[in-house]
Amino acid sequence: MDLSTYIDSLRRELVVAAAAGGDDATALAERLTAPLESATRLALLNALSAAADEITTELAPGSVSVRLRGVDPEFVVTAPPSEHSYEDAEPSIPAPSASSDADEGSTSRINLRLPESIKTRVEDAASKEGLSVNAWLVRSVVATLDSGGPRAGRRVPRDGAGFTGWVR
Repeated sequence: MDLSTYIDSLRRELVVAAAAGGDDATALAERLTAPLESATRLALLNALSAAADEITTELAPGSVSVRLRGVDPEFVVTAPPSEHSYEDAEPSIPAPSASSDADEGSTSRINLRLPESIKTRVEDAASKEGLSVNAWLVRSVVATLDSGGPRAGRRVPRDGAGFTGWVR
């Protein structure tokens, strides 16, 4: 979304309003508009972020977020999941264990921020397996938890009994 159109419109309106005060006021308004551009851009971004938060509240469990690409904002819309649970939608995803404290079929929403390079790798992996990114992440988390965690088999002594130093 290009904010320049809105900032230019505000600049024109300020100059028109200042014209009622005479030539000195018009000149002052023209000198003030350039330094105020960054403040105006920030105010618009804050308004867009607040609007996205309100929309997300109404759209939950879907969401709308604002990302900054250079100096221009970009909206990202995440649709709510379908009515059925992920076990019905993706039969290849292992179901949570029976000892889980969660209610059967319930889901929770979290926000996960990934570096762009990792996000791209996740999207590629999900695509290769014919899964949505969400389904791929759920399956990966369940598999990691069921295997004892990402560091299973790589225990590091916590009692200070480890060795450090140089070897020849």
